[in-house]
Amino acid sequence: MTAFGAILGLIIAIILIIKKANPAYSLILGAVIGGLAGGVSLPETVKLMIDGIKDISPAIIRILTAGVLAGVLIKTGAAIKIAETIIEKLGEKRALIALALSAFILTAIGVFVDVAVITVAPIALAIGKKLNLSRMSILLAMIGGGKSGNIISPNPNTIAAAENFGASLPSVMWANIIPAIIGLIATGIIAKSLIEKGEKITDTIIHHEETQLPSFIGSIIGPIVTIILLALRPIAGINIDPLIALPVGGLIGIVAMKKTKYLKESMEYGLNRMTGVAILLVGTGTISGIIKNSTLKDVILDLLKKANVGEQLIAPISGALMSAATASTTAGATIASATFSGAILAAGISAVAGAAMINAGATVLDHLPHGSFFHATGGATNVSLSERMKLIPYESAIGLILATVSTIVAIFIY
Repeated sequence: MTAFGAILGLIIAIILIIKKANPAYSLILGAVIGGLAGGVSLPETVKLMIDGIKDISPAIIRILTAGVLAGVLIKTGAAIKIAETIIEKLGEKRALIALALSAFILTAIGVFVDVAVITVAPIALAIGKKLNLSRMSILLAMIGGGKSGNIISPNPNTIAAAENFGASLPSVMWANIIPAIIGLIATGIIAKSLIEKGEKITDTIIHHEETQLPSFIGSIIGPIVTIILLALRPIAGINIDPLIALPVGGLIGIVAMKKTKYLKESMEYGLNRMTGVAILLVGTGTISGIIKNSTLKDVILDLLKKANVGEQLIAPISGALMSAATASTTAGATIASATFSGAILAAGISAVAGAAMINAGATVLDHLPHGSFFHATGGATNVSLSERMKLIPYESAIGLILATVSTIVAIFIY
């Protein structure tokens, strides 16, 4: 199949998404057009699309079960308690790094980046008003912290990258710990430079009743249990799949918080959150099947070689390109890892390093306006469209730092 067909299909999908068409249907339609334009018959196009979905079906199942932990953290108030405790302990003088650290930890333990931002936003607005901070500075602090935590989390993007490379999820998470910490520090510095830029905060949001929140210890038990279960493979050789570890952590967490009455509500919420991602990944799988079986990857590899780009850079660059095309960390990491894993492994790069670099690369341009993340995070802090647009270069800078450090670590350690 020609590269032209794959590119045409991807462009059509992007245009439809920008026009606010359903992302999953846009990707499926783009895949159909891409296959036909690439010179493949309709039956063969459908087969390639289905094969693409089959390739990512294990990740989809794991993502659906991850909804138990995510739902418990959100619906019990555990996520808010964790965020408030961090901000309280660090103090107002370190407000921006506290906001970044809150989003960092929430995403690192399995909360989606946009949900982490929405969770911390009410606290951020209250602090921002008190300290006379700009909306841009507090939003960037949360986004940068979320991006940094996301590359070491059991979130869908990390699961998909690890799955497509055949790498251990805990190993891929651990491989990006240094980039994540450096990204968090960079976020604090960059966010501080925006304190006086843009609109100041004049409003706040009352978001909860204090008495309804669980204790901090109870709030973190679920995530800690999940991390311990996932860590058993590299530590003791006991392989507990994320499909088991994530929901078990959620169930133990809700029992520890003595909020089992919220279990049904939490599971329904988590499933609803993950269902949207799972459906998006079905669409992503169809276009991934077309791209993977086209000559597009060969064209990109040739261009990188002509540009004298080292083989190690294939992973982060492909992650960045696909995240830009889909405006999604999950879709970008999934398509890039499904399409380029073979070439990356053939270049002598380990599965863990390849997955980690693609995962970090997928944070460089995942915040573009044709994705939901751009609008959800802007809405959470009431940032105007013009100011939200102005944040894109700063978000990209943080993503670039994550991808660069991840690549350096991969080259010298893995």
